[in-house]
Amino acid sequence: MKKLVALTAAIAVTAECAPDSWGDCAGKPWVDGDVMDTPLGSKWWPHPLWGEGDEAGSTNWYTQPEIVMRALAQIKEGNAAKIGHDYVSGMPLFGERKFSLRIPGTPTGGAFGANQIMWNDEFLSTEIGQVGTQFDGLGHIGVQVGAVGDKTEMRWYNGFTAQQMGNPYGLNHLGSEKLNPIIARGILIDVAAVRDTPMEKGDVVTKAQGMADYEPMAGDAILIRTGWERHWENPPAFNDGCPGIGMEVARWIAETVQAGVTGFDTWPGDAVPNPDPACAFCVHTYLQTRHGIVNQENLKLSVLADQGIYQFAYFYSPVPVKGATGSIGSPVAIW
Repeated sequence: MKKLVALTAAIAVTAECAPDSWGDCAGKPWVDGDVMDTPLGSKWWPHPLWGEGDEAGSTNWYTQPEIVMRALAQIKEGNAAKIGHDYVSGMPLFGERKFSLRIPGTPTGGAFGANQIMWNDEFLSTEIGQVGTQFDGLGHIGVQVGAVGDKTEMRWYNGFTAQQMGNPYGLNHLGSEKLNPIIARGILIDVAAVRDTPMEKGDVVTKAQGMADYEPMAGDAILIRTGWERHWENPPAFNDGCPGIGMEVARWIAETVQAGVTGFDTWPGDAVPNPDPACAFCVHTYLQTRHGIVNQENLKLSVLADQGIYQFAYFYSPVPVKGATGSIGSPVAIW
């Protein structure tokens, strides 16, 4: 009877876990600690590895020579590949995001001088960090702590608040210029290859799928291929949910691996829709907000999978736009 009562109590708590009652979410997979100081459980600041005031998060690993040398040691054959998609106006975009490129004049200027030089310039109108093969910096994902709308309790990585960060001309803290260049040992976990059938939206990757032979090392770049890239040329299908990792894998990435960066062939990394409707991109808040692990989305991982490349050097330098929430750019794998 005691077991039955305990089970009933647990179900009751789960049923009450909602946006307006997040204090009742204790025991949820994304909750840490034994107190509900925040919707993620215990406070996550100051960061236990990088300390109070840090703004570089997991990219701090790449200031350590041994981490960089481990990455370079993966280069055996001298082969390199871009593992990001081309940026075009028709690519899948989340919500109402836009990407527009114009070449004014075509050519923009000239001819000039006796050598009759001419040139083209471009005008790009877009959300610089959150389109295409996109990179989530640490100013992107935060959590409302306390009363809704209270900017002093909207918390990001390392406890920075919206009140501290707010600036219409670029974030005062956690901008992409604070991140270090990423030179990591890259690990491709090809979940799509070990599945009997293609993954569908809402499917959750578990730690048992494709990870058994991997020996984790701090600072590694963990790239997970679900096969969702097959929908890239069909934006409505690509954006209509996706497979992704759940909290079991997120905890493994943060606590066992202590990854320097994560990457996915999907637009969030989380499974959408999540099997638990109370989880709104809880992998995002756990990895980025709590642990400060940066994230690369919409990768073209078939380039590696088709060649059977599962370990390589991973290069990516976030564009240092002061105050930006993320970065466009071309990640590169070298092996």
